[in-house]
Amino acid sequence: MAAVLDPENGQVLMHCVDPPDNADLDRYSVDPFVERVCSEILSIEASRTAASEEIRTGADKSLAGFTTAYVQPVGCLGQTLGFLTIAKQEQAAYTRDEVIFLKLVSDQMGMAIHQAGVSGELKRSEVEIQAEGIQAKNKPRFDLKFPEIVGASSALNEVLSNIEFAAPTKCCVFVGGETGTGKELIARAIHNLSPRRDQPFVKVNCAAIPSGLLESELFGHEKGAFTGAIARKAGRFEAADKGTLFLDEVGDIPLELQPKLLRVLQESEFERLGSTRTQRVDIRVIAATHRDIAQMVEDGEFRADLYYRLHVFPVTVPPLRERREDIPALVRHYVNLYAGRMKRHIGIIPSHTIEVLERYSWPGNIRELQNFIERAVILSPGNTLRAPLSELKSYAGQLPGARLCTLEDAEREHVLRALRESNWVIGGCDGAAARLGMKRTTLAYRIRKLRIPCRPQ
Repeated sequence: MAAVLDPENGQVLMHCVDPPDNADLDRYSVDPFVERVCSEILSIEASRTAASEEIRTGADKSLAGFTTAYVQPVGCLGQTLGFLTIAKQEQAAYTRDEVIFLKLVSDQMGMAIHQAGVSGELKRSEVEIQAEGIQAKNKPRFDLKFPEIVGASSALNEVLSNIEFAAPTKCCVFVGGETGTGKELIARAIHNLSPRRDQPFVKVNCAAIPSGLLESELFGHEKGAFTGAIARKAGRFEAADKGTLFLDEVGDIPLELQPKLLRVLQESEFERLGSTRTQRVDIRVIAATHRDIAQMVEDGEFRADLYYRLHVFPVTVPPLRERREDIPALVRHYVNLYAGRMKRHIGIIPSHTIEVLERYSWPGNIRELQNFIERAVILSPGNTLRAPLSELKSYAGQLPGARLCTLEDAEREHVLRALRESNWVIGGCDGAAARLGMKRTTLAYRIRKLRIPCRPQ
């Protein structure tokens, strides 16, 4: 019979019983006896020989066939780890040689139990270290100069290094990159590192304002300048005086308004709509767009002189698929952000989830990742993030050995992407047809043939 001490509560736990064939004995019969005898031995740290009377009174009657039992503590390095008990049906006592042999066996058992315990601790430590490593990998990394920007990839570091060169100057910075890459964060970082950091940072999305109102929004207007102008209004250029003006989606500025924008960039002066009085401003302009402005210049959709004036210091923000090593940090950042807003605690992000997110192409870049993580936090009531990975359909096509999609499926996905990026507008200079390089009627035919719904679902 072999018993081991539970290191947490000190209880004696029976591990094995090996009775002879003619004995009706099992571990449940000897548990009370072994617990009582071993508890006494723990107090004196010595071997104990039990007589048959002790066995009959201390355990089940099925032990009555054994006349003598010998209990040997099992230990290592001065610590008792368990007990080895042998019993026999003969009346003769245990000889000195039997006791010495039992002591040798118990020593070997003690070393084995101690080694198993050490191995278990090492394995647990290794798992904890790996878990800490995963958490460290997932931990958001911030640069003191760029507290709002998460990541430390080489592609991102190159952009941040260029920002440090341009920020102290007054030159125009042209921020390019796909939709959702964080161009506004880059613009804010430039402003915060510049001498104008204590002055206003004014932003305007040129694509979100109707072209008929954009001039008034940028340069302001006088009372009565147009129908509805019931009072004088200062424009964004005046609001950004001594500070920074961020022109987002500058490629959507109409051609007829571009000369006035060029003048204010070159001369730092303009007139309000409906006024002849010249206004002077001291501003630093940062422009951004996801469109190919150089191609627009060739196509006559954007003035070349304005392009060269804006394109003094170009910075291209890399898409998320080119900085995959930043995804774990971004995931942890947004998990902490949304879990805090929802008053939840999510401490575990499964490694499989991180692997899937790292391999997904993220056509919507960080904005898509941000929205996906918010949805995952909503679906995670416990401590572990439960991300809806099945939604990332593109992931299946990226796995090694995955079946290639048909040409029709690829074309359908390509058209759908163009429709999403153009907010489901087919025609126009920024519509899906222009993005795909085809006529509006041709795209409408392809949409019908590919059975694409006319509105997002």
